[in-house]
Amino acid sequence: MRSPRSATGLLAALAVALLAGCASFRGEMESAYAGKPSRNADSRPVKVLFVFHHVRQTLGYDAVPKLVGKNHNVSGFDEILGDALPELSNLGSYATHTVEAADVNRPERRAQLDSLMRVSDYTVRIRLESTRRFSSQFLGSLASSLTATLLPVPYRKDYTLKAEVLDRERHLVATFERHTALRTWVEALLVFVYPFHPEERKREEIYVEFLHDLFRQMESEAVLKAL
Repeated sequence: MRSPRSATGLLAALAVALLAGCASFRGEMESAYAGKPSRNADSRPVKVLFVFHHVRQTLGYDAVPKLVGKNHNVSGFDEILGDALPELSNLGSYATHTVEAADVNRPERRAQLDSLMRVSDYTVRIRLESTRRFSSQFLGSLASSLTATLLPVPYRKDYTLKAEVLDRERHLVATFERHTALRTWVEALLVFVYPFHPEERKREEIYVEFLHDLFRQMESEAVLKAL
C-alpha cells in the first residue's frame, strides 16, 4: 500500500511537471539565399579554414556579447557542420577553429589560428549570435509565477549568422548574413505539446538551416574558386 508521504511526493512531482509546460516555434529565416542553387563549375579542390565565434547576449543585462563554447547553445555542432559541408563541391582539405574568450590571454592559441590562416586558400569566419531581452524575460517570468503558469508567456530569442570569406592574402571576398527568431511559450497545459516542439531541437534546426543555406549560396556564387 502506498504511504501518504509517497503519494504526496507523487502529486508534487506531477504539479511540477504541469507547471513546466513549454513549446518552441521557429520564425522564417530572413536574408535566405533567393537565387537558383547551382554547382560550382570550378571543381579544383581548395583548402579552407572555418573559424567559429559562438556569441550570446542578454540585452539589458550583459554590457557586451559573450563568447561561449561551441556546444553551449546547441549540442552536436560538429555533426551539424559535417551535415552541411557537402553543399561545397570543391572543398578539399579543411580545418576548424573555435575562438574562445580565454584566447585573449593565450598567445599560443592566437598563433595557431594565424598559422592555419596562412596555409589555407580561404578562411571562412562564421559568427553565430543568440540574443534575448532581459526586461521581457524578467517581466514574463514574474507574470508566469504570479499566475502559476496559467497565463501563457512567450520568450523570444533572436539568432544571427554573420560570415566573412577571406582569401590567402586576407582580402575580403564576400560577406553573408542570416536572421531568425525562436519563440518559446510557457504555460501549464503546454506540457502536452512539448514532446513535439522542444527548444533544443528547434535551435538545432536553426543552425542546420543557417549553414546549409550559407554554403549553398557560396557554392552557387563560386565564392571558393581555385586560386
